[in-house]
Amino acid sequence: MHCPFCGQGDTRVLDSRESSEGLSIRRRRSCEYCKRRFTTYERVEELSPTVVKKDGRRENFDRDKLLLGLRKACEKRPVSVEQLEAVAVAIERKIQEEGDKEVASSLIGQEAMAELSALDQVAYVRFASVYRSFRDISEFMAELNELAQQEPAKKAIEGKPHEPPSSAGRS
Repeated sequence: MHCPFCGQGDTRVLDSRESSEGLSIRRRRSCEYCKRRFTTYERVEELSPTVVKKDGRRENFDRDKLLLGLRKACEKRPVSVEQLEAVAVAIERKIQEEGDKEVASSLIGQEAMAELSALDQVAYVRFASVYRSFRDISEFMAELNELAQQEPAKKAIEGKPHEPPSSAGRS
């Protein structure tokens, strides 16, 4: 392993730990030349499926690209990086378990929306607005209304009573 700071190839592993999901190994390393420390991650490289885009183009599945979209949707929201990593891992694992060589980008988008809906509804709406390319405000409002109708049912399932919005401050 070459040092990212000085480029020398003589590095030493100081510590190795398995990641929380058990899918990668984190290694702390030290360069024998410049004495700086750095971290590397080792994970099994699985054959990722090819993503078929809406316009027919094909590209390799890119977990980082998925994570970037999730991060954008969750900007300034109370969602941790760890939660987003877990969502990306879950989506990647699901499409790999399918075993298909090709997967439609729409399937990845639907999975992301389902995960975000359970995680943070504002992030879900942000992601859906980009993913679904709403043509006008009525399509956007229809999505919000559907989401609002699902909320009382979701609370009932979770055992929480539905509380109607407060009318305080209205005249």
